Amino acid sequence: MKLVVIAGIPGSGSTTVLTKVLEELDYTHVNYGDVMLEIAKSDCLVEDRDSLRKLSPDLQKEVQENAAQSIREKSEQSNIIVDTHCTIKTPSGFLPGLPKWVLDQLKPDMFVLLEADGDEILKRRISDTTRTRDSERLKDIDIHQEMNRAAAMAYAVLTGATVKIIENHDNRLDEAVEEMVKTLK
Repeated sequence: MKLVVIAGIPGSGSTTVLTKVLEELDYTHVNYGDVMLEIAKSDCLVEDRDSLRKLSPDLQKEVQENAAQSIREKSEQSNIIVDTHCTIKTPSGFLPGLPKWVLDQLKPDMFVLLEADGDEILKRRISDTTRTRDSERLKDIDIHQEMNRAAAMAYAVLTGATVKIIENHDNRLDEAVEEMVKTLK
């Protein structure tokens, strides 16, 4: 069975592409943050998602490791797509979305990065009134995508996984879906 990590910065269309791909392939979709929340709730550490980031670093690390182990166990029964972030942009810099201790437990086979041109992402973010997002300049969006590429390759070095970049341009959703389906078959 395969364990694939899919990531894209906000506005890249990763959720939209993934939704369409799952209509065509037999993969189980797992959101990494949801698994972390389930584990933290079952251990009576938090009541909601916002409380996760308020846990001590040691507890956060423990929850991250347990989530990765849980996902890995699920991948022994079925193909899994893990929806997560390669990097997280914070006021003090970028954080790795998948630190080494997570990768050691998760052992992914492949990383798929969904990308779009920076101006496309900017337009999507502006037109998406359902989300509250920090405003970013085009340059910041491009840097975030570059950081994702660098992180994905570093993760690949640590795990032996492959890295596939799929472009999701405006009005070409079907092409991105088709390429991802072909990649995951």
